[in-house]
Amino acid sequence: MNKEYIYRIEELGQEFNHIVGKKCANLGEMGKIGLHVPPGFSLSIEAYKEFLSETGAAEEIGDYLRGLGHGFDKIDHFNEASVALRRIVESKAMPADMKGQILAHYREVCRKCHMEKVPVSTRSAGAASHPGQYETHLNVVGEADLIEKIIKVWSSTFNARSLSARKRAGAPLESDPIGVAVIKMVNARSAGVLFTADPNTGDRSRMIVEANWGLGESVVGGEAMPDVYILDKESLEVVERRLGSKKRCITFKEVGVAEVETPPDQSNAFCLSDEEAKEIGRLGKILEAHFGVPQDAEWAVEQGRSSPESVVLLQTRAEVIAEQKKPVDRILDLMLSRLG
Repeated sequence: MNKEYIYRIEELGQEFNHIVGKKCANLGEMGKIGLHVPPGFSLSIEAYKEFLSETGAAEEIGDYLRGLGHGFDKIDHFNEASVALRRIVESKAMPADMKGQILAHYREVCRKCHMEKVPVSTRSAGAASHPGQYETHLNVVGEADLIEKIIKVWSSTFNARSLSARKRAGAPLESDPIGVAVIKMVNARSAGVLFTADPNTGDRSRMIVEANWGLGESVVGGEAMPDVYILDKESLEVVERRLGSKKRCITFKEVGVAEVETPPDQSNAFCLSDEEAKEIGRLGKILEAHFGVPQDAEWAVEQGRSSPESVVLLQTRAEVIAEQKKPVDRILDLMLSRLG
């Protein structure tokens, strides 16, 4: 595996967007401007292509698609093809050289964190943003689990929703090259998202923080009714707070994660202090100023650390304001959500 197929997060910046995808490029950019991000590394978009080519998966995928007797005019066609294509990808072993390079970088992260088997997440990272379209695997522990989950992230480019999106866009169904972010898991007491402008109105004078106990996926995925903090962007003062029901949250298992019922004493209490909410807002202002547009950022408050050092940034991307979406895009979002 060539050196340019794998990068440490600290080596990255915005100029790497087309090489490793926006998620990893922006994570590296945040580190470069002095913000607290977790350690990790990125497999480039070219690594995806090499894996499919070297293992013979690309040829098998092409043969399968050419042998179909339909033009994907029913939802069932996408579902059936997805099962077959993902089976092809996940049946392949990681090429030896590629595996060796991945594990060398994983061991380096373990050494940095003074852990024998550091828990990581494996997330897709495309040159264009596709929130929620591909798989994320949390609390991946150990070398074998890591290799398996990287392949599963690659195979998720053949899920029914992704195939449908490519078909509608006139893009090739044979592949959708993405990078993979391998990032140390943060032992989160609470986590969530930050919008540096109101996502419903575009009001740039205030920021919105949504938060839940545990890991942030319950907020990002919309599974929980989170706490909401509204901040005045200029002063960073919390001008309004709303207590969410937070009936369920996502926590660590030994390997992987579990969605559990939130204890009453937590569901009935705010999961952030005003000080923590203001620190998240402060970081949001830095992000918006640096990237030049309102940001949609993911963050976590690390267990056992005090503010402001406890706040860790996990991701940032340009925020989408509701009014900015054309009616046809809203309809497409609805159709794709039904395929997810």
